[in-house]
Amino acid sequence: MKQHIVVLTGAGISAESGIKTFRDADGLWEGHDVMEVATPQGFKKNPELVLDFYNQRRRQLQTVQPNQAHLDLAALEKTYNVTIVTQNVDDLHERAGSNAIVHLHGELRKVRSTGNPEAITPWDQDLHLGDLCKQGYQLRPHIVWFGEDVPKIEAAIEICQTADILVIIGTSMQVYPAAGLLDYTPKNTPIYYIDPKPASVANKAVTLIQKSATEGTKVLLDLLKDKI
Repeated sequence: MKQHIVVLTGAGISAESGIKTFRDADGLWEGHDVMEVATPQGFKKNPELVLDFYNQRRRQLQTVQPNQAHLDLAALEKTYNVTIVTQNVDDLHERAGSNAIVHLHGELRKVRSTGNPEAITPWDQDLHLGDLCKQGYQLRPHIVWFGEDVPKIEAAIEICQTADILVIIGTSMQVYPAAGLLDYTPKNTPIYYIDPKPASVANKAVTLIQKSATEGTKVLLDLLKDKI
């Protein structure tokens, strides 16, 4: 039976594909205050601004490709049972060939009804005011904004509880509830943390790989060869 690797990924893994982050930019995301474009209050105040912001992000996503780190994680499925729990809203893991992915913060290529959160629809074109669901409610980006509940967190917790190995890539581990997921891994689970500037992880034995995602996954694959 294959060992189960759970991978927690954040903005750092997609940055090398050309997707900008706001982690190190004073709360700005592509020049916008995240409170204006990534909160329910911002959407209520200026829905056109918010829709245009995500339209631009969706267009940008169509111009980038998975990088070697995404591809390396997909390749791990040859020898491991791999589940990816990502904070990213892009689809680069899917395009790289990974098969089991939980998107904690939503998906850029989907929209949902403002009147029914369960009414989720694939969406690749621009989204405008007046684009309605079948029940007549305005559609919004299928993104978990700041201040909103994270519907997939319970599923992610259950996944982490079954981990034989935990890998963390490109995340500061400072944003909750995602940052708390490693606390649900079984005792003595090997943890590998890939990031150029990894945050401190209390009360856990962690193998730090202080490299970019693409360089760090090369090291990870070599280290895992000894565990097969």
